[in-house]
Amino acid sequence: MSRKYFSWGASGNVDGTGAAITITLDFKPSRVELFNVTGNCQLVWIDDMAAGKGQKIVDSGTNLTDISYIASGGVTVNSVGFQIGTDADLNVSAETIHWIAYRN
Repeated sequence: MSRKYFSWGASGNVDGTGAAITITLDFKPSRVELFNVTGNCQLVWIDDMAAGKGQKIVDSGTNLTDISYIASGGVTVNSVGFQIGTDADLNVSAETIHWIAYRN
């Protein structure tokens, strides 16, 4: 796992596991963006969304295959970071998940 801090937030990457992954920061994110480049999936969560939710986009590589608001397996935020959920398109074992977390 790698991590970099910026005045606007932090970014990094982590290998997917299929199980929930906790990312610890020194702030509560107001927006989280997740990217699984291998699986052509991205997920965005903003602080108006409930825990475990997110807007997901899956692309087959040649065309857009799915845009959906997921009700579970998304992002859950806490006061010192966030948790990447178990969504099967995003959190795939041994595939790298790149993330960006924005401060308020």
